[in-house]
Amino acid sequence: MDRIFIEELTVFAQIGVYDWEQKIKQKLIFDIEMMWDCRKAAETDDVQYCLNYAEVSQFIIDYVQGKPFLLVERLAYEVANQLQQHFGISGLRLKLSKPKAVAQAHSVGIIVERGTYKP
Repeated sequence: MDRIFIEELTVFAQIGVYDWEQKIKQKLIFDIEMMWDCRKAAETDDVQYCLNYAEVSQFIIDYVQGKPFLLVERLAYEVANQLQQHFGISGLRLKLSKPKAVAQAHSVGIIVERGTYKP
């Protein structure tokens, strides 16, 4: 199985458990690998058989900016589930980073894997 990837998709979202965090937008970074059979797209050179990474990216941006979240865990789980349902992705690996959430760290976050994802 092939993998379509999106690296460092940056989204500004209302996220955090503290009151002040719910009053601002914070930077989140998504790195995603999605299992997708690209054979037919490669054979036909026809975009209808591709997993459209521009549509996936916009879907994530719209979803994340559409409502507030408290935890990166909830956000990551919801985005992973929504991607699988909306685009028919059999498996994926999603890394969600929240830069500068801890002063001594470059970034913190979560990695979730779903479905038939195989590294």
